[in-house]
Amino acid sequence: MGFTPTEKIWFNGKLVAWGDAKVHVLTHALQYGTGVFEGMRCYATPEGPAVFRLDAHLERMVKSAELYELRIPYSQDTLAEATLDVIRANKLDSAYIRPIAFFGAATLSVWTSECPVEVAIAAFATGQYLAGADKGVRVTVSSIRKFDSAAIPAWGKACGQYINSVRAVQEAQRRGFDEALLLNSHGQIAEGSGENLFLVRNGEIVTNDIDASILMGVTRASILEIAGDLGIPKRVAPISVEDVLGADELFFTGTAVEVTAIREVDGHVISEGKPGPVTRRIQETFNQAVRGELPQYRRWLAFARQTVIS
Repeated sequence: MGFTPTEKIWFNGKLVAWGDAKVHVLTHALQYGTGVFEGMRCYATPEGPAVFRLDAHLERMVKSAELYELRIPYSQDTLAEATLDVIRANKLDSAYIRPIAFFGAATLSVWTSECPVEVAIAAFATGQYLAGADKGVRVTVSSIRKFDSAAIPAWGKACGQYINSVRAVQEAQRRGFDEALLLNSHGQIAEGSGENLFLVRNGEIVTNDIDASILMGVTRASILEIAGDLGIPKRVAPISVEDVLGADELFFTGTAVEVTAIREVDGHVISEGKPGPVTRRIQETFNQAVRGELPQYRRWLAFARQTVIS
């Protein structure tokens, strides 16, 4: 999921050239991971480019910032309009969007009171997050445990906590897998390195909840709503390794992966090694929703149709 530089990034209140969006090497967030971020997607629709669940993502970002006493100096409405400005300024039809707020350079003390807060929003075209996702991906149950929310609240999306995911992905890819599944401190499934997990059993979809030390994904919530609209039974409950291995189907959800089937777990083939019928149905509905093809989900889209003011 590489990126191609675009012309503009919104940085501390204004659009600047891509190469001018710079921070100091002693930035507090670089030293200690003290920042929060989101991942969002813009999709091409018949009415022009539209950001999926913009408000929900920014609301989560603001709440994550509050958790770390990081006071974002812009309102959520300002951040929303800035996001659309970035799409318009770079003339993007579809894009991955990365808003981030972080403590800047002022001190090497762990305490952040002296640090300014900096905010940036970048957007760029990108490819698939997981190679071969159309056919389903191969995953492994990682030896790296997900951190417990009693230590670092998993429902917040902070920069530093992703070193946990980095370790899990490094192990998985070194062993020849596409992605990792992390267990929580109770030995149950938490989530992927950057994705929520769903399983299908006897036509019912199951996903876990906040007490499993997961990020409460925006896409996860959307899929639960879509499943209800499709009449697919759904349940929120803990998930064990045995549940995963005994599932009829498995799939990941997330901004980057969207809805991606899992075809194998540690050599155990799921759904005959291909996306199953329930996964396909949910995947197809989601893909239509984000592209503005289903009127009932139009409320999830923020359109970037106006001309950007330079």
